[in-house]
Amino acid sequence: PGNAGIARETVSKTGEKIDCRAVKATDLEGILGLAKDIQPDLCVVAPDDPLALGMVDHLTERGFRTWGPTKKAARFEWSKGFSQEFMAKHGIPTAKSKVCQTAAEAVDFANELQGHCAVKADGLALGKGVIVCHSTTEAHSAIKSMMEDSQFGEAGKNVVIQERLEGLEMSIHALCDGRTWKLFPSAQDHKPAFDGDKGPNTGGMGTFTPAPFLQPEEFENVAKLILDPWLKGCKKEGIEYKGLLYPGIMMTADGPKVIEFNSRFGDPETQCYLPQLENDIVELMEACIDGSLEKVELKWKRSATVCVVIASGGYPGQYEKGKEITGIESAEALGEVKVFHAGTKIDCGKLLTSGGRVLGVAATADNLKMAQERAYKAVEKISFENCYYRTDIADKALKS
Repeated sequence: PGNAGIARETVSKTGEKIDCRAVKATDLEGILGLAKDIQPDLCVVAPDDPLALGMVDHLTERGFRTWGPTKKAARFEWSKGFSQEFMAKHGIPTAKSKVCQTAAEAVDFANELQGHCAVKADGLALGKGVIVCHSTTEAHSAIKSMMEDSQFGEAGKNVVIQERLEGLEMSIHALCDGRTWKLFPSAQDHKPAFDGDKGPNTGGMGTFTPAPFLQPEEFENVAKLILDPWLKGCKKEGIEYKGLLYPGIMMTADGPKVIEFNSRFGDPETQCYLPQLENDIVELMEACIDGSLEKVELKWKRSATVCVVIASGGYPGQYEKGKEITGIESAEALGEVKVFHAGTKIDCGKLLTSGGRVLGVAATADNLKMAQERAYKAVEKISFENCYYRTDIADKALKS
């Protein structure tokens, strides 16, 4: 159904307000009905849940030109077990891991790793189905909460126990057309909720791009180590992947290793990428569908962007909704600042919170330090009751 931020946007050619319709993104028949009503030139299926449900297949089979991976291709995200087995089969560097169907099996493997592991729900869990453990006690507790207490519902029926990797975490984003891939610049996400990478995992509390830890050529070589065997594996297994692939990687002492795959744009990485992208993103999506991505050159501005997420107090656990938000106009008035809405709604003319991650405040500048300063200056102008955000987004890059 969109949100209050999308509803504020206008169509560039006509100046008309964007028309948000009250149809859930996971409502296959509702979205199909909407497509029949407005007859779009292009449908873009972006979130993980609709991709896992087969929204792309549902629309394409009924004649609508649609961007995004099919249900079969999106399995890289909606089944972590499948991803781990695929990587092992096709020589993609990743952590030592095991797909477990019983708690006893999971406990045995966690013990083998001495509790230094990540316990992951096999299915989708709104970006929160991962518990990083530092001892067997923590691992046993995480396994129990997922497999016996159903903390993440059906998503945690099976779990992946993965060796805990040490190193520098980075994000890879690549457009794919089934035959080739095109790489986005390097970025670094911040998953833990609090400063210093403390607290529970979230869907992302902030990002910056480019990441200065690797030169562009080095980053391209890292991507090739992962994406070349991945694409060859897809061809061998009859998976035609058209859309965006987003592997999260860890730069370990033994080289880059994949932590997990996502089959769509990352959030908030994309809120850093979009201000940097000089191409028309719709033309890039069309090239993915047509299999002509090889002919396209991705063009980027020579600048840096930092995005800071403002979240509801209590997220990623329990949090209250309906808090009034103020200061967005003042933040954007600073210039080179875009406030992206995630969990917002309009009620009786007021802008209110409606989710855990509420806003992504993205600021662009000539260099990373200036972008960070501008982002936090903008963040300070925005407020709602019990809001919180990390104060150290991009600090690691600047200190290095």
